[in-house]
Amino acid sequence: MTETPIPLVSAPVRQGLAGEVRVPGDKSISHRALMLAALAIGATHIEGLLEGEDVLCTAAAMRALGARLERRDQGVWEVEGVGVGGLAEPEDVLDMGNSGTAARLLAGLLASHPIFSVLTGDASLRRRPMRRVIEPLAAGGARFLARGGDRLPLAIEGARAPLPISYRLPVASAQVKSAILLAGLNARGETVVEEPVPSRDHTENMLRHFGAELSIEPAGSGRRIVLQGGPLLRGGDIRVPGDPSSAAFPVIAALLVPGSEIRVARVGVNPLRSGFLLTLAEMGASIAFENEREEGGERVADLRVRASALRGVDVPEARVPSMIDEYPVMAVAAAAARGTSRFRGLAELRVKESDRLAATAALLAANGVKVTIEGDDLLIEGAGGAPPGGGRVATHMDHRLAMSALVLGAAAQRPVAIDDGRFIATSFPGFVDLMNGLGLAIREEERG
Repeated sequence: MTETPIPLVSAPVRQGLAGEVRVPGDKSISHRALMLAALAIGATHIEGLLEGEDVLCTAAAMRALGARLERRDQGVWEVEGVGVGGLAEPEDVLDMGNSGTAARLLAGLLASHPIFSVLTGDASLRRRPMRRVIEPLAAGGARFLARGGDRLPLAIEGARAPLPISYRLPVASAQVKSAILLAGLNARGETVVEEPVPSRDHTENMLRHFGAELSIEPAGSGRRIVLQGGPLLRGGDIRVPGDPSSAAFPVIAALLVPGSEIRVARVGVNPLRSGFLLTLAEMGASIAFENEREEGGERVADLRVRASALRGVDVPEARVPSMIDEYPVMAVAAAAARGTSRFRGLAELRVKESDRLAATAALLAANGVKVTIEGDDLLIEGAGGAPPGGGRVATHMDHRLAMSALVLGAAAQRPVAIDDGRFIATSFPGFVDLMNGLGLAIREEERG
């Protein structure tokens, strides 16, 4: 990635957005597909893999650990795995770029292999806490050494005789749950994870797809997941659906720009990931699910979106796990809605690529939107139409903040600028071209 910032500006759009697009493959599923394919016996063919910088870091890490990966024609990736327990000690540090998901999940894999490894990442990832995975994984016999505050770089000495872990998550986290389950693949016996409320279940779905024995049962308001250690995972075919977190940007842009009608094809609509769609429906959005089907254990649909007059909404804390990545762009939707919106219980946003709670509030405030943080709640007073805009947003190396600000610019009264768009490629390569193809007016800002 170039070290020179790329400032961008998004101008108001006066004509409705139109067209059909397909967003990049689901980032969460792409990471998991590469990791589990690397542990499977035989070849796995992955279609629709997100080829953003974060996922390519995961691909490089799995190569360094002994798997063979090759990108073939039409963007299909072929992975020859090494089998559970077969990862090799890497010769160099494993750089996970900007991805907290990749770093935490890979820590789980490495914790139950008797090898030494070091994980690092970019400046943003090196600021993010790792204790939430270090603590439970250490119970399986792995040893960890990290910088102050349990931050990357993280040295991992994997367990020689890994123990199964039984752990109750203090807060719902798909990353921590997945790290423990991935560690449990190479441990004898049952690995058990209890979560207080259900979080995204891509790991469970994909483990079953590769042949792992897994049971899930209700436990209070959450779930209890039990994995049998030492499975024989077998390679197969995977078709990665479009990322709902990426789809949120064209969807919300179309809702906010009057006269718009677009179609977003092949989007993953797993109910544990699509809380933002439920919330938008509560706000009065016109979004139709077309051609619903199941592919590789994941629900998929085409979304037809028409411009809508939105109203404020009160989003419960229980919905956080199913829309954690969409809050910045949902805040943009709330800024254009009629009335006040309250997003409750957003403590988890403080430890994302940036302090997303504070940064999202700053994004709105810089553009004339009345916004308040009360504890872990975000309150937004909607404009009932186009927000003022006209501000310049500090993105803090956070791709979702950058894209959210650019969506705001399309729907605002005046252009919105961002200080740096380089990091958008970590999750959404081709974002600017795709959005401009629908009718947005995003361009590189002239430098004086």
